[in-house]
Amino acid sequence: MAESIFGMKGKNILIVGGGQGMGEASARRAAEQGANVAILDMDLGRAEKVASDLAGLGVTTTAITGDVTDPAQLAAAIEKASDDLGVLDGMVCIVGMASWASLIDMPLEVWDLDHRRNLRYFFLAAQDVARRAIAAGKGCSIVSLTSVDGVQSAPFHGAYGAAKAGLISLTKTMAAEWTEFGVRVNTIAPGAIVSPRIPRMAPEQERERYNSIPARRRGDADDVARAVLFLLSDLSTYVSGVTLPVDGAFLAVGAVDYEADALKAGANGTLDAVGVLPPK
Repeated sequence: MAESIFGMKGKNILIVGGGQGMGEASARRAAEQGANVAILDMDLGRAEKVASDLAGLGVTTTAITGDVTDPAQLAAAIEKASDDLGVLDGMVCIVGMASWASLIDMPLEVWDLDHRRNLRYFFLAAQDVARRAIAAGKGCSIVSLTSVDGVQSAPFHGAYGAAKAGLISLTKTMAAEWTEFGVRVNTIAPGAIVSPRIPRMAPEQERERYNSIPARRRGDADDVARAVLFLLSDLSTYVSGVTLPVDGAFLAVGAVDYEADALKAGANGTLDAVGVLPPK
């Protein structure tokens, strides 16, 4: 019954950043519903492990490595995914990273870096996959991850916030131009999500730090993966151009609980694309 509801059996899905965290969870959700998956990750070993694990579900898998901020490597990865699986029915772009610096001090190199790894690569990847789908006369679903920091302000990681806001606008425009050809484009805005780079803290620290979230907890990778599955699947065939928050109602209450010391602590580091503060 689940396969008939989701309509994922036999579909070919590329997971960009599928070697761990939200990407791995999204790949697993798709494979569990019968989709074939291509796992693209900078670390080939991670990609191979996920692909091997999911092959045990009886679907076709392939592992691909490449730096998505390099247009040539990105194009080669999409080509390999298409060769190995066939014309793609869907793509999920998980890759994203934030640099921490005040805008007054931010060098142009940091601004450009955050746009390359959050916005530019997605434009190129989506354009490539959409062209292939349209040429083949078939539809596809393209899903990206923006952030709550693309919806609200992003103090001390403004380049990231601007790139994620741009991703929301780009999603709407792609949907406006491509939906008539059967290419749906949507984005998910995660809030505070546990990730490999930001693991769960002690329970009392988690409660104190994330008390401003109405759900009173951080989300996990599978919270995002379930939303990804919905947007990839036939359950959302009339959904295109939307930004779906997965944030425990964080945006609904307009909560911005940024602590000055935490912001300063993160000013010289980087974070995953999840819109949360660095741990104390």
